[in-house]
Amino acid sequence: MTDLAQPYDALLLCSFGGPNGPDDVIPFLKNVTRGKGIPEARLAEVGEHYTRFDGRSPINEQNLELVDALRAELDVRGSRLPVIWGNRNWHPYTVDALRDAHAFGVRRVLAIVTSAYASYSGSRQYREHLAAAVRELGEHAPEIDIVRPFFNDPGFVQANLEAIEEAASGLPGGLDGAHIVYVTHSIPDTMQEASAVTGPGYREQHEDVRSAIDGLLIERNRVGVTSSLAYCSRSGSPSIPWLEPDINDHLADLAANGTTRVVIAPIGFISDHMEVAFDLDVEAMETAVGLGLAAVRAGTVGVRQAFVGGLVDLVLERSARERGEPRESHVVGALEALPDEAPPGSCRMRHGEATGIPVIAGDVD
Repeated sequence: MTDLAQPYDALLLCSFGGPNGPDDVIPFLKNVTRGKGIPEARLAEVGEHYTRFDGRSPINEQNLELVDALRAELDVRGSRLPVIWGNRNWHPYTVDALRDAHAFGVRRVLAIVTSAYASYSGSRQYREHLAAAVRELGEHAPEIDIVRPFFNDPGFVQANLEAIEEAASGLPGGLDGAHIVYVTHSIPDTMQEASAVTGPGYREQHEDVRSAIDGLLIERNRVGVTSSLAYCSRSGSPSIPWLEPDINDHLADLAANGTTRVVIAPIGFISDHMEVAFDLDVEAMETAVGLGLAAVRAGTVGVRQAFVGGLVDLVLERSARERGEPRESHVVGALEALPDEAPPGSCRMRHGEATGIPVIAGDVD
């Protein structure tokens, strides 16, 4: 019987990585910022975020959970495709995972990167990372394809919808009349402009998800919903403009305009890693309390069945196309599915910069 994931020999979950203990924190941050001239004092400042969590990022355990969930879902679908895991910035490194896979006979790999949206840091930087791993391994490198950005995949949208509904159930008065603040990682304005050159930009992708979830919430719950998009985790020089509003400033504006109840929904992230755990659960919630807002934070998609099932749908969709079997790409919202292959020049920094803007607030996922 033909495996539905053929022609692939393995599925790679390619993520950002994070420290596993206090001794890892500064070496990890140096990996993230190598060549970007970030002062040691700034690294130490960011490293303090991890001290609240015993020097560990939640991202690694959550990636292991996702690996197991993908394996289980593939098994249910009748596929024996192995699932491996590799990181850009910490153990297990992608190049090591690919080297080991090749030694066990893997010759063609399909990769899922743990970022749903297309931008330089969210998609092209992963492509560059995987290309560098292939160059380093030379004749011992497998061929690698990458699953398309999945921000508007029905499973991703459904899982975020469920997370918002669950969080709102713990809010006084529930969802009706609450304001939903959708949150994602901020990026430099130049990166936003570059992401919009060949297709929908980073901001527009998030707005599409926001609109899709709002519509489904209204339809399912028969309530009024108001919402907005805010950003977290900006870094770099204050003189360089990044996407705004910042979540904390935005909460202050909402409170000033009469909002009393908010659901903070981190649709820009797939797991509750450090930037969610610190920037939202600590800083944003402290801001909300100080403003007198009743606030809850929705979970990320994590290993919700809708999300995991949607990822496997994407794997089987790409596999079928590689076998020459046309397969429709299912999406939610107004935007079309992004292509399997990134168009030349897409998702780059303006003027071709590839590494000019550091992002060091924690895990970028």
